[in-house]
Amino acid sequence: MDDVLAGVGLRLKALRTERDLTLSALAETTGISVSTLSRLESGRRRASLELLLPIAEAYRIPLDDLVREPTRDPRVQQVRRQSGSMTSIPLTGQPGNLQAYKLIIEPDPDQVPEQRTHEGYEWFYVLAGRVRLLLGSQDLVLSAGEAVEFDTRNPHWFGAAGDERAELLSLFGKQGERIHLRT
Repeated sequence: MDDVLAGVGLRLKALRTERDLTLSALAETTGISVSTLSRLESGRRRASLELLLPIAEAYRIPLDDLVREPTRDPRVQQVRRQSGSMTSIPLTGQPGNLQAYKLIIEPDPDQVPEQRTHEGYEWFYVLAGRVRLLLGSQDLVLSAGEAVEFDTRNPHWFGAAGDERAELLSLFGKQGERIHLRT
């Protein structure tokens, strides 16, 4: 209940600005003082039925529209990032420890593999093509359908193997988040 009421102020302000109304104009229409309306919008005043009914009436909308959480668009905004021969497409929309990406790696015969380290843990699954993974002293080639997991504090590098594009699904967890591959 508290979470629902906490969002009311933001919705009230958004409605008022969307309709290009001043607090004074809304106060005249509803009979609620400017200071009370201001406190409602800022969350310093708890919404009540006595306050919300005249506001809903002034906007000519159902009361439910003021108290119901708006439906969030579930689609992840896919902003592609290019870094050398690799394109990464985020597949998760919320920040947090675990992030999913689709990686597209174009073959680059001139690229010199340079192993790097950083905090975290990574898991990836080869969707298409072949991937060369240097992990410490290991030199591995993975084909479509194969997966690996590793601690990113180990020196590592990966790129397309051969002359065809590789596509991966990558899960990356910061601060040592471990993803266990199950067979």
